[in-house]
Parts: sequence; structure tokens; C-alpha cells
Amino acid sequence: MSTIRVLIADDQIMVRQGFTVLLNAEPDIEVIGQAVDGADAVARVAELTPDVVLMDIRMPELSGIEATRRITSALPDVRVLVLTTFDLDEYVYEALRAGASGFLLKDASADQLAEAVRVVAAGDALLAPGITRRLIAEFSRIGQGPRGPLKPRVGDLTTRETEVLALIAQGLSNAEIATKLVVAEQTVKTHVGRILVKLGLRDRTQAAVFAWETGLVRPAGSN
Repeated sequence: MSTIRVLIADDQIMVRQGFTVLLNAEPDIEVIGQAVDGADAVARVAELTPDVVLMDIRMPELSGIEATRRITSALPDVRVLVLTTFDLDEYVYEALRAGASGFLLKDASADQLAEAVRVVAAGDALLAPGITRRLIAEFSRIGQGPRGPLKPRVGDLTTRETEVLALIAQGLSNAEIATKLVVAEQTVKTHVGRILVKLGLRDRTQAAVFAWETGLVRPAGSN
């Protein structure tokens, strides 16, 4: 069993130490470093190349959102799991737009934290349905229209792949998509893999953001 290497970025030492103790207690997770702010996080990630970064949003010097943007741009294989005490739309929205693969509140249990690290490390999205619904509503609220360079790329997908992409963006898991489309779960996994390759996307989270930005998914009742 391979070990998931984690870096924790938070300006509060008690948070860093607490998360370190919790995660190091897991047999398949190892905390390999800590960062005290966003700028430090960018530097430490470049030095250590962890599998997953636990990233606080509000930090001095450089925000967690900007640090996430720089890290995912420079090192696409590094997954960022955003941690915050603020369950606010603007933070979720901006963090995922910046390239984060997931979002977790700091009051999550030790088991939830460890599982979140595993999910993100595996390349899956960590998007609770409630967060997904708020994100879609946020795109609608700010009037985010389809972006020119993105829209044509949807045409590269087959009809079934487009259906799967829309369901990913609605927060459904592979098993739930398989049930809805009455196909095998492995078939859904194959479709997801092809979607990511065709669209040049890193993971399910980025696929969901792509679907929202192109207008493939819209809130109920919107035009």
C-alpha cells in the first residue's frame, strides 16, 4: 500500500499540529511538511512535491486561493484540499476555480479528514451535493456566461459523455450515474476517463467547473 504524502498549510500552529497528529495516525498517510502561509506553501510544495496539500484559505502574505492557483498551475499532479472555517459560497467557488480538488470545513472529524485526503489523492472530487448546488447557484448569480474557448470543446464529447459530464457537475458519484443511466459502473469510469482526456482536465472537480462555465449545467428555473 503506497503512502499518501501530505503538506499542511495554515497560519495557525495549533491547526497544523493537530492535523499532523490526526493524519500521521493513519497507516496510509504521512505528513511530510508544514507551511505557515500561502507563499511558504508554494515554496514547500515545489521542494517536497506532496500528493495532497491541505490548504487554509485565509492566510497572510498570500491567500490560500492564490497559492492554490500557483501550485496547480506549476504542478498539476499535486491535489489541493481546501480547509476553512467559513462555509461561504465565494470561498468554495474561488477555490475550485483556482484548481482545488476538494473543500472541507475545519470542524470535520478525524475520519472525514483522512477520507477526504484519500479521495482527493485518488483523483476524485470532494464535492458534497450541497456545495455543488451552491456553486451552480453562484455561477448563475454572478452572471458567469459560457467562455468562448471552452464552449466548442463540449462538441468533442459524445452524447453519452455529455450526459455523464452533466451528472458529474450535479455532484453524482460513478455509482449514482451508473444507476441513473442504467449502465455498469465500470462503463461510467471509462466515460469519465475519456471526458478528462478529451477536455484536457485534471480531475472530476475540474470537469464539474468546466460544465458550469460552459453552461452545460444550470440551476433549476434558470434560462
